[in-house]
Amino acid sequence: MSERWVPTLWAAVLAVLMLGPALGPGFVLTYDMVWVPDLALTSDVLGLGTGLPRAVPSDAVVAVLDEVIPGLALQKIVLVGALVLAGAGAAELTRHRSLTARVAVVSLTLWSPYVAERLWMGHWPMLLAYAAVPWLVIAGRRWAAGERSPVWLLPVLIAGSLSASAGILTGAVPLATGLRRGRRPVLLLVALLAVNAPWLVTGLAHTAEATASSGFEVFALRGDALPAPLAALALGGIWNTSVVPDSRESWLAWPALLLLAALVAAGARRWWTSESGRAPILALWVAGLAIALAGWIAPLALDDLARHVPGLALFRDSSRLLPLGLPLLVLTAAAGIDAVRERLRGTAPRWAAAVVVALAPIAVLPDAAWGLAGGIGTAEYPDQWQQARAALEEETAAGDVLVLPWSSYRAPEWNGARPVLDPLPRMLTRPSVVNGDLVVGSTAIEGEDPRATAAAEALAEADPETRSAALSRLGIGYVITDRTAGDSAQVSGETVFEGSGLLLQRMPERSGPLVGYSTGPVALAAVAGAWAAYAVAWLVATTSTVLLLISIVRRQTARVPG
Repeated sequence: MSERWVPTLWAAVLAVLMLGPALGPGFVLTYDMVWVPDLALTSDVLGLGTGLPRAVPSDAVVAVLDEVIPGLALQKIVLVGALVLAGAGAAELTRHRSLTARVAVVSLTLWSPYVAERLWMGHWPMLLAYAAVPWLVIAGRRWAAGERSPVWLLPVLIAGSLSASAGILTGAVPLATGLRRGRRPVLLLVALLAVNAPWLVTGLAHTAEATASSGFEVFALRGDALPAPLAALALGGIWNTSVVPDSRESWLAWPALLLLAALVAAGARRWWTSESGRAPILALWVAGLAIALAGWIAPLALDDLARHVPGLALFRDSSRLLPLGLPLLVLTAAAGIDAVRERLRGTAPRWAAAVVVALAPIAVLPDAAWGLAGGIGTAEYPDQWQQARAALEEETAAGDVLVLPWSSYRAPEWNGARPVLDPLPRMLTRPSVVNGDLVVGSTAIEGEDPRATAAAEALAEADPETRSAALSRLGIGYVITDRTAGDSAQVSGETVFEGSGLLLQRMPERSGPLVGYSTGPVALAAVAGAWAAYAVAWLVATTSTVLLLISIVRRQTARVPG
């Protein structure tokens, strides 16, 4: 086996070790990670609902791809692929270093607090963005040098831009490393706009909702066993303490930081004097750390500002953008490992050092292994969920679906009582109205969807008949209730499906005027144009990927003796 493939193989081993039971039968459902067997391409998925388009374009991509690849298999491919590509990208970014250094940076990249916490939080688009970062540094440097851009650039950009935060992260990297005078930067900007067009345009169509609430203080950087700024240096510090591995709350967080700091310090001078393109890498690190610390230093000021600046709330979960510092950590740590390695004499000490630096990240974060020590696992959806979906598909009455109980997160027994954003709306084939409020500890952050606010007012009516009439005027044609998720308001309607845990009801015909929440023609045209640009980017990326695979096969075939 070629030495070049050793780091990638090591990345695959670490990916399997980290995911563990998550690779078994069933879906991984944890916090914001909600996958279903067959996601329908509804108006909500396209960003045309009344709520903020938080899952644009990721849900639309999944809805299309799971027509070709079953959703269960697609989820496993995404999770394993993100981890392997992250490690392989770090190794490729340091390909001029020793094999020991490249294997070690794979461990540092995969076995990090960021990966563990975002995986547990279910932020799979951010994991793909994290994986894209080192590859985009490579592509940006080639672009800046006037070389031909790699064939894989556009596919990597698409994979790394499946949410707004992910798009900001992956967009910043090629802009920092690749922008130079001339016409070529125009092509780069066009590519970045195309792959981010869906969330940019649908987000602009919801500017009023985007300033409705903020929550910088709730989502601010948090410390673990380390103070928040030091946790950020190690790419940790997520706001949700429930997804922080226990080892990050123990003394092990300190040797983890010291290990990383020692390697970076040992290699900083060598990296600075031996490599070009240092300023953009340093600027990315400063930007990522500054954004993360801003929400920690001045959350209330940012709260006030976000109420007047649409889109600023995208930065409230500020530690999402810490991977901007990943290239600096990888490059300096690799240089540091080689500096230490060169001081060792003899094969045995060098082998011992190689083993230590490859395994040390795992030793200081041991509970990232095997499904985050049981934090994530798999689950099968109850049969009645598919039955309710089928029953709704057969319905001909107009109207969207309201989902009860009126809360956003669930902890179903069939999912091992693990918290997850309610999967029921994604299981259905019609647009859904759900409660967008988020409760973090004792703090409640109001959702931004005006239709959901109106639905909550309708549910507060005195009796089931009045509630149903009010919901009908909002364009709600059906109400589905998960009886296993707690008590909920009763509504009056005809039963379409009833199981041991689910109840699907058809609302009575509307009496009175319909409360309108329609998208205007200009916004519709803009959204259609954004998705068209995105489709073209996908077409070009798919074509380039096929050509790349053909070229690889031809090269391999040519090497085989005839």
